[in-house]
Amino acid sequence: MLERDPVPDTLRQRLLTSVKRASSEAVHRGWELAAELGAIGPDTGRGKRFGKFGKNSVICFPPNTLFNEQYIHIGEGTMIGPQATLSAGMVPGQKMITDPVVSIGDRCLIGKGSGIVGHLRIEIGNDVWTGHHVYITDQNHGYEDLDLPISMQVMPERPVSIGDGAWLGHGSIVLPGSNIGKHVVVGANSVVTGDLPDNCIAAGVPARVIKQL
Repeated sequence: MLERDPVPDTLRQRLLTSVKRASSEAVHRGWELAAELGAIGPDTGRGKRFGKFGKNSVICFPPNTLFNEQYIHIGEGTMIGPQATLSAGMVPGQKMITDPVVSIGDRCLIGKGSGIVGHLRIEIGNDVWTGHHVYITDQNHGYEDLDLPISMQVMPERPVSIGDGAWLGHGSIVLPGSNIGKHVVVGANSVVTGDLPDNCIAAGVPARVIKQL
């Protein structure tokens, strides 16, 4: 334990302690109120920007990045944690060639700090749960032209699908062209790059099936 001088038991110190406690309580109550008022649901102004926003679904406050919501569909009873990124395309106002670009099914739980960034097609089934800080995208950077910076090269897009009832562990990444089957467990910090069949457990970089259920 850290050694500290005892706090003097004076009237001034007691008053100061009372003020600090009251201020702390006010901060927590204020944050709880902000979280409640800032949440995005189907009947809020922000929620109505989405192509579809199902009953009893919520995006928790504060979100990170949300744009081109008209190309994003969210099912019923789904919760998207705070500090999440949901986007269609690269920049706000971009016209997309598919609609929806991102679809999330019913009763899903997307963990805090996760990112779902679609450009062509990301389809997440029903009852899909993820840990915190999961990243899902259908576009990657080109890198084969050695005369061009990677940031200036063509970014190929390949659809992504995640089957019903799947579970993606903390920090996992799902890259373009991935097809995750139903009832699949993806281990924490794994990187999915291809096909994972139904009813399996996969882990690693890249993710490999380690057990078939």
